[in-house]
Amino acid sequence: MGKSKGKSKSGKANSNNEQKPAVKTETAANVKPASKAKKKRTWNEFLKDKQINVSAKTYFVDAMGGMAQGLFASLLIGTILSTIAKYLGMIDNSFFVTIAHWIGQAGSLASAVTGAAIGVGIAYALKAPMLVMACSAAVGYFANAYPGSVGQCGLFYLDKAYTAGPLGVFIAVIFAVEFGKMVSKETKVDILVTPIVTLGVGFAVAYVTCPPIAIAMNWLGEFINTATTLHPFAMGIIISVVVGIILTLPISSAAICASIGIAGIAGGAALAGCCAQMVGFAVASYRENKWGGIVSQGLGTSMLQMPNIMTHPQIWIPATLASAITGPMATMIFKLECNGVAAGMGTCGLVGPIGCFSAMSESGTLTPYAWLGMACICVITPAILSLIFSEIMRKLGWIKDGYMKLQG
Repeated sequence: MGKSKGKSKSGKANSNNEQKPAVKTETAANVKPASKAKKKRTWNEFLKDKQINVSAKTYFVDAMGGMAQGLFASLLIGTILSTIAKYLGMIDNSFFVTIAHWIGQAGSLASAVTGAAIGVGIAYALKAPMLVMACSAAVGYFANAYPGSVGQCGLFYLDKAYTAGPLGVFIAVIFAVEFGKMVSKETKVDILVTPIVTLGVGFAVAYVTCPPIAIAMNWLGEFINTATTLHPFAMGIIISVVVGIILTLPISSAAICASIGIAGIAGGAALAGCCAQMVGFAVASYRENKWGGIVSQGLGTSMLQMPNIMTHPQIWIPATLASAITGPMATMIFKLECNGVAAGMGTCGLVGPIGCFSAMSESGTLTPYAWLGMACICVITPAILSLIFSEIMRKLGWIKDGYMKLQG
């Protein structure tokens, strides 16, 4: 009996001992794959962690919006300051001459860093880390001024000192930022790796893409400007309507106008279209939005109406019809001129009219008749036409109360 008990005890002990390693092995086998799974990231998870969202909205809405902000903070403000300095300097007084000198210097410096400002604006819109954003300024500065010389440039031969301008910056900085974000904080020597990758990718993309962009944009700008001079009526309608629509869409009309180098009466037509959209929506929606809508749309942006346009697209008709009329008026009757980014700003902060004033003063065409033209094209005519068209559509029941009510 004692022996059998002893045997049974020892048998139990042996069986327990035999089972324990099996349990440990099983547990270890279960733990190891779990720990490996935690460290593993899929490609989509990696992109999400790095805040890289490859979509049309990211690049053509957010990034282009950042591009417009950079343009406004540098080239546009620089042009306005230079114009103010020019007229202040004409006053025969040492105090005003000194002030004009300081303002003129500020304007010149602001315009000189256009590429860098656009680069930072795009990087901020893409949620770049600080180090990547700083490198984007260098990439933007380079891309904006490249190639900028006559002769062979990569695969292209340039007969003039073309530069890629804002569009070249846009493409180069997007690539630089996204690749920079991928490597950011992934190594122990991040302070070296991130700038090398960001600058290397940005400069390489600029070197390859900027020469053809420079040639294409200058050709397109010259074609539009020349075609408008030869066919002011038809081109006045086309440019005014198209640029005006682009202004209201969530993309940057100012950036596009700057990229193609729109100038002269073609720029005047673009200005007419932008003003027609902003002033038109402000006046047509007065019933719903009162004076707050006048200020926010007339001096802000007609883009505020995009949610309403998506629901009721017919509300776009009055302002668009007005732009089709004011465009040829600007090119044929008043011959208004405007250049670059100001042509795509409309009445936003009165930047468009100021740009028109600046362009016409430089070309020597600023007359009392031009002043009348600016008032008619930028404010009076689009306001009257849009109100008439919108009231007709309200009478027909195509536009109902509340359709143009601003959200928020």
